[in-house]
Amino acid sequence: MKTPLKVTVTGAAGQIGYQLLFRIASGQMLGADQPIELRLLEIEPAMKALEGVVMELDDCAFPLLRGIEATSELGVAFNGTNWALLVGSIPRKAGMERSDLLGVNGGIFKPQGRAIAENAASDVRVLVVGNPCNTNCLIARSNAPEVPADRWFAMTRLDQNRAETQIAKRVGTGVGGVKNLAIWGNHSSTQFPDFANATVDGRGVLEAVNDRAWLEGDFLTTVQKRGAAIIEARGASSAASAANAAIDTVIGLTSPTPADDCISVAVTSRGEYGVPEGLTFGLPIVSDGKGGYSVKEGFVHDEFATAKIAATTEELVGEREDVRGLGLI
Repeated sequence: MKTPLKVTVTGAAGQIGYQLLFRIASGQMLGADQPIELRLLEIEPAMKALEGVVMELDDCAFPLLRGIEATSELGVAFNGTNWALLVGSIPRKAGMERSDLLGVNGGIFKPQGRAIAENAASDVRVLVVGNPCNTNCLIARSNAPEVPADRWFAMTRLDQNRAETQIAKRVGTGVGGVKNLAIWGNHSSTQFPDFANATVDGRGVLEAVNDRAWLEGDFLTTVQKRGAAIIEARGASSAASAANAAIDTVIGLTSPTPADDCISVAVTSRGEYGVPEGLTFGLPIVSDGKGGYSVKEGFVHDEFATAKIAATTEELVGEREDVRGLGLI
């Protein structure tokens, strides 16, 4: 049997954390032969609720789950961790300015970055789920320079999943037939789901859909605004699909990517496709399945796509300047 891996989940008693933990403990994220130990972080007022979550995890009797540590202390939560899933964040509230949101979340992700640098395992990898996830990831990474930049990820996979489903439904096929669909930029309403470089059942999406006006219009806005639409419909955020996308992201980063596909995840830019260096930016990624990844080459962008990518880049550059001005990076 393999040595157990330590997995840290922050905001573990929250909606997304609750949806996520049982799937991790069952082996869905890291494999059916990989034992794990969970490190669950919450703020003090939520520790009672977290106690109940731990009870439920115990009652599931997961064979792969070798231990649970529930804590409100950063050093304990990240001690020896191999995978850190940073889920807990402060959502934007009515009347809150963007700079206020970034400042509040900076108070969470700056110390978490330091705690990861000081306590985590040498092979730690970090996925930021809590929004605004791109810039929260930038804050944490900037405060943990000891951890290589290629170990930090922010989640755009939910947007990829949403986009793939919309195209599959439009064409009338299974979602598994949609390949090479990249999400560029920020996990926000400026994100760009890149339909022109994607395929469905082996054909280009532009050919298969045969309706560019729909792709440039309703398709884009549906994907970009899907989170808000779900909140309006069910009165709560998309917790289950976000947890599912976090699982998908880790699986994608730990499995070889097929040659005809890519995974969407925000990584630290090294200037690929003209993206400013150092931004946490959604890009098409291919994984070698051994812990390494690269940005997939060969994506071509027309004037429409170039303008959309420029807009999401501008937003992320603005967020970086905001958090720099707040002294968070």
